[in-house]
Amino acid sequence: MAKLPISASELVKGFGPTKQYSPQEGFYGRSEPDKLVKTHCCFCGMQCGIQLKVKENKVVGFEPWMEFPFNEGRLCPKGVQRYLQNNHPDRILNPIQRVEGEGFEPVDWETAMSKTVSEIKRIQNQYGNDAFAMLSGVSLTNEKSYMVGKFARVALKTANLDYNGRLCMVSAGAGNKKAFGLDRTSNNWEDLAHAEVILIAGTNVSETFPTLTHYIWQARDNGAKLIVVDPRVTPIARTADLHLAVRPGTDSALFGAMLQQLVENDWLDHEFIENHTSGFQDAIDAVKDYSLEWAEEVTGIKADLIKQAAQLWGKAKTSFLMHARGIEHHSKGVDNVVSCINLVLATGRIGKPYCGYGTITGQGNGQGGREHGHKCDQLPGNRDITNPEHRKYISTVWGIEEKELPGKGLTAYEIIEAIHRGEIKGLISLCFNPLVSLPNNNFVREALEKL
Repeated sequence: MAKLPISASELVKGFGPTKQYSPQEGFYGRSEPDKLVKTHCCFCGMQCGIQLKVKENKVVGFEPWMEFPFNEGRLCPKGVQRYLQNNHPDRILNPIQRVEGEGFEPVDWETAMSKTVSEIKRIQNQYGNDAFAMLSGVSLTNEKSYMVGKFARVALKTANLDYNGRLCMVSAGAGNKKAFGLDRTSNNWEDLAHAEVILIAGTNVSETFPTLTHYIWQARDNGAKLIVVDPRVTPIARTADLHLAVRPGTDSALFGAMLQQLVENDWLDHEFIENHTSGFQDAIDAVKDYSLEWAEEVTGIKADLIKQAAQLWGKAKTSFLMHARGIEHHSKGVDNVVSCINLVLATGRIGKPYCGYGTITGQGNGQGGREHGHKCDQLPGNRDITNPEHRKYISTVWGIEEKELPGKGLTAYEIIEAIHRGEIKGLISLCFNPLVSLPNNNFVREALEKL
């Protein structure tokens, strides 16, 4: 083995004190915190409960929150390391401004605020209010999401506000609203642990929602069958009874073929369909030609596997279907979502014990952010910005005339396209990194450089 150029004792000098700590001391922390603050992990949509150790007003560690009902103290690596961000040496604590040819330099808050305000005024005075846009993200709390919506519409007076949920749950929200009249999930996670069949579509839960996996393992321990729809062999797919490696973009063809099999074999809940659904005949007519042979050619999945999936789902007494971005980030994402919901409704697997359907929220507050009004067509409380009654109510709350409230604005990607066309000249982006999140990276970069 090659000898290190410096000794081990010299090597560790750059990494802080060399005092040795016992394993127990390392786990529980080096000193007692002043207090424990109960909160949520802010990363994925599971919103696990966590207790943060605070000493001298700094977060110095975490404790499991055993009593929290969803995760019962469990945390994934993201949650465990969450507290390390606050005091990380690379964290930017002050505004910085670009200096041409030299990168960035720090400036004081007053300078940053004054320049921001003056530039917004300059752009809007010259080009109009809608020439300034705002993008925000759903890692924000409910209160901040509400403030973003109010700030854009009352202070900036712009219609052009949208959020990164546009790349997350918008297709699911639209599909849910279309099918149920409600943009939210209404199932208990504990039902999942007792379902006979679980279908997971377009979601890599093992890596992106690890604490949810616990409920799936509970169901598996209880004998549940697992169907995973995903082009990739993800960690969760490796454990599945059936892995349907769908050709990207053909999800609705797969679900339509499964619905056709439910109809053909009469694996239907006729009482539920009669009492709790509408337009079922239209759905049947839409998939009448979705034969197994056709579906195999389109999706790339063997016909017998598609039939087996439909049979598992159709014959089960209880089931749970979940999906995420994998089927929603499509130009026909709403169709994909509705085709999933049709499988649930055709078999009456909602509103009953150990049954359910739900979208797995991608970011920490994808649901709450949307409900609190920083989406281009939505006002706080899931209100519609084009609905006169909704507009009147929110205007009253905000102390403005209804006519002063902007209308429906552009979606996130439409904002980028409008920048390219020269219609939008300025942008505030809060907790939204369009260069990373939006498709067609070069196109987005060119737009941002035009602002």
